[in-house]
Amino acid sequence: MNQGQYVFSQLVSHLDRNHFNYLARKYGGNKYVKHFSCWNQLLAMMFGQLSNRESLRDVVVALEAHHSKCKFLGIGSKPIAKTTLASANQNRDYRIFEDFAFHMMKEACEKRSTNLLDIPGKKYAFDSTTIPLCLSTFSWARFRRKKGGAKAHVLYDIEAQVPAFYTVTTASKHDSVEMSTIPYEPNAYYIFDRAYVSFKELYRIRLTDSFYVVIAKTILKYKIVKWKRRMPKNVLTDAEGKLTGYLSEKKYPELFRLVRYYDEEGEREFTFLTDAKHLNALEVAELYKKRWLVELFD
Repeated sequence: MNQGQYVFSQLVSHLDRNHFNYLARKYGGNKYVKHFSCWNQLLAMMFGQLSNRESLRDVVVALEAHHSKCKFLGIGSKPIAKTTLASANQNRDYRIFEDFAFHMMKEACEKRSTNLLDIPGKKYAFDSTTIPLCLSTFSWARFRRKKGGAKAHVLYDIEAQVPAFYTVTTASKHDSVEMSTIPYEPNAYYIFDRAYVSFKELYRIRLTDSFYVVIAKTILKYKIVKWKRRMPKNVLTDAEGKLTGYLSEKKYPELFRLVRYYDEEGEREFTFLTDAKHLNALEVAELYKKRWLVELFD
């Protein structure tokens, strides 16, 4: 029971403070600090995010309005000045909070893991979402001539339904470039849209003993070397092929599997590329279908 406890305090109780303190010591976040510690900073920014504050001034004003409760929220009893919060955000090592975010995401994945598909191994979907930014304020985020933006690239654990990894770039960066930042795990499945057809990175997944499922581009140059017969309903093609383009063949010299599937519900045809030769064609299609969970998360 959490009688008498604020909802914010209940949420904070799930955070691993010991690990956070370790990271603060590791990166020297609390060096020469008397009052406003890294932990106070984290909670203040969490409060602003959860209460939909739109600026640092907005966060400080909201905390001041609830000053008598801040002690019970864990933020501290002393008022927070806007300059104090701004200075902490600017000067403290971001890795304290980034490493802590990855630590909590890993814990969440382990605790929330379910079994959506009867296929052993973790299943991940990778996608990006564009965040519009004011170009006059964020000059580094130039996207188009008069527009600014950033991209959040998220690796989503499909079965735990929480992010497992993320990275942020300018919006002008192509999606497939960030595939190289993914920490691939052996015997895991990585599911991509057609924007991620990068044969160099797909072959890297192959070499790490992982598996990928990606939508093929219509301009793909390949030749079929082996066909499967007696295919299940809605599976139009299940074959092994080899790339014929000069550069693509150098980047991916092995055979890959090609599956064409007709989705009756959406009345659409999909062509998948994969190295998961141990799965049947319907399981490949079902894996890609679960990729839409990352779209709902975005």
